[in-house]
Amino acid sequence: MQAAGTRRRGRSHAGDSTGDVSPAEAIASEVERRLAQSRQAYLDALPIAAAIVSIAGSETLVECANEHFRFIAEWDERIGDRRASHVPILRSGPIGARLADFIESDDPAYQFETADGRSIAGRHFTVRFSRLKHAKGQPRRLLVSLIDRTAQVETEKSLRSEMLRDSLTGLPNRFAFNERVDAVLADPSFSEGSFAVLAIDMTRFSRVNECMGAMAGDELLITFARRLVSALRPTDMLARTSGDEFGVLMRLERGLSDALRAAERIKTVLTLPFRLSELEIRVDCAIGCAVLSPGVNSADEVLRNAQFALKRAKRLGTTQVYEPIQAAAVRRRFSIETELRCAIEADALTLAYQPLIDLDSGRVAGFEALARWSHDGDAIPPAEFIPVAEESGLIVPLGRWALNTAMRTLSEWDRAAGAVLPFNMSVNLSPIQISRDDIAATVVGALASAGISGDRLTLELTESAIIQDPDRVAKALNALKKSQVRIAMDDFGTGFTSLAMLQKLPIDLLKIDQTFVGGMMAADDSTAIVRAILSLARALGMATTAEGIDSEDLAEMLTELGCTYGQGYHFSAPLPPEEALVFGLSRNA
Repeated sequence: MQAAGTRRRGRSHAGDSTGDVSPAEAIASEVERRLAQSRQAYLDALPIAAAIVSIAGSETLVECANEHFRFIAEWDERIGDRRASHVPILRSGPIGARLADFIESDDPAYQFETADGRSIAGRHFTVRFSRLKHAKGQPRRLLVSLIDRTAQVETEKSLRSEMLRDSLTGLPNRFAFNERVDAVLADPSFSEGSFAVLAIDMTRFSRVNECMGAMAGDELLITFARRLVSALRPTDMLARTSGDEFGVLMRLERGLSDALRAAERIKTVLTLPFRLSELEIRVDCAIGCAVLSPGVNSADEVLRNAQFALKRAKRLGTTQVYEPIQAAAVRRRFSIETELRCAIEADALTLAYQPLIDLDSGRVAGFEALARWSHDGDAIPPAEFIPVAEESGLIVPLGRWALNTAMRTLSEWDRAAGAVLPFNMSVNLSPIQISRDDIAATVVGALASAGISGDRLTLELTESAIIQDPDRVAKALNALKKSQVRIAMDDFGTGFTSLAMLQKLPIDLLKIDQTFVGGMMAADDSTAIVRAILSLARALGMATTAEGIDSEDLAEMLTELGCTYGQGYHFSAPLPPEEALVFGLSRNA
């Protein structure tokens, strides 16, 4: 009976649809089926293209994928071979190669940007490989996901194209130009002298804009750009780099002569007048050239070099080629500006005092205060840092410092001597300081702070300061005269001061420029000029000072001619304050 029952169970199993599968196997199969359904449901719920790939031995299979993935891959894992090597997007190209590398690695995840490689209607993706949790006895699995970034990339390309193009002329703009130049510099095959940049600036553009309006100015720019294109080779890149400035990047097949010939062609196409509305105007241009070299670090530096040459071309009227010394000089000026600002703030400058000698008596009548600056142990000459101070506006705090320091020094000399000394102090006044500062208030404050009377201060200004803005200068000088301050005109004879201006301004003293004084012993012309200046000063009731006296004979000649004061190395070089006081007291003893 028992055996029969057993046989019946065996027959029952034999007749069942599960065949000889054990209950455990049946359960495992059902679990796997449901897991596969869950994986598929998970993938179908994702808003991005995704597929689960399994690795069993040497086989890589696509277990399941969602419709997004099938559409992108143009392949369906539900029909045909599931091997990844049969899926085009996973078989070759950047995705296939990186998938193979990822499978061999131990990285938990890997993400990168790529495209499908099509030249037309190509798609762009963010691809991510992520390992799924590995169950014992199961193949290793990973999730492949693709985020379609095609619309975003195309929008970025469009925006970038707009960003790199000048909206008025349709030419590449400065950003595009710089990118191209940077690409040339970064090319491993780049060699010195194989490329050049031309900087082209249109003349008279601002006048057209002012007289005819912005519309006419735009029309002129467009026409000008077309003329430039017609003068260049197809391989040359033309860009609008600023308002009325254009840049050209060109390959030099025959050296620098290619660039110079291009400049000539550009000049030639501009000889015909431009027609704007009913008017015909002629427009020329200035051209500066810079040759690319390995020592140049960026496109900005190349264009800046070409612009250095362009500035010289504007001045000289011919095409100019950049010379490295120009950039070095400009960088030096910027360096001096930075260091000078720090020196003024740190009170790191000093004043030296050069004696002014009364030529009749030989006594010291006063001193001229001269700024001195030593940086890192090197003396920087005033001829180098004063122009930088004027250009940058630092001349205002520098001038105030010099005035206050000079007045304080004069006050200290009085205290050291125990009496008011018969010394006058001369301080130079910059035209920039006159135009930007309240000179009268500054001077009054410096005199009051030091306790010095105004009649002991002489302010020296150049003819150029007067020529720039005579009305403002006259107003400032008249205000100064209320404080009894004396006014000296420095470097007289080198400018264009008229007699009427001398009569109009409250000038007390004329300083004869040393170029005339130094030439008196060798040239009759210089002597005649000095004689004429001295006669003019006497007629106007002004005192005179001769600068640059370097010999006893010269001092005697100027004394005989009636010059009031003398200054120069024959008497003394500029001295520190302590030595200047000793010199003055000993000479006047």
